[in-house]
Amino acid sequence: MEIVNKLAISNFYHMHRFTPQNITELKDNEIFVFGSNTMGKNIGGAARVAQEKYGAEWGNAVGLKGQSYAIPTLRFSNTELGYSDKLPLEEIGNHIKDYVEFAWDHQEYIFLTTLIGCGIAGFTIEEIGNLMDDSCVKNI
Repeated sequence: MEIVNKLAISNFYHMHRFTPQNITELKDNEIFVFGSNTMGKNIGGAARVAQEKYGAEWGNAVGLKGQSYAIPTLRFSNTELGYSDKLPLEEIGNHIKDYVEFAWDHQEYIFLTTLIGCGIAGFTIEEIGNLMDDSCVKNI
């Protein structure tokens, strides 16, 4: 089934569900979804929370680890200052598509998606929101 059809079917279930602003604990079936950098160096923001509380691993930039799921939004430059720059929106969109497919294939989980890319990466909610438009899978 194509993702468009999957999304149309699940849209009814997805209406009016939002991730809390501050996630302080997870149920056993919940996954903390955060914006990472391409090196998986979880230094600040939601990435640091994911590392400290929800099983994200240092060096793992994409996908599920513990009760966290990483979506890269920054390119990490290995300088002393740890300077990072934004990934192109198209590249982030590809990671989001992979995430949506993963969530669809793992209905046993509820994915609590933070405002990925809207903190340290500096994207606007609208920029990332446009990429998330097709994420109406009932468990996201």
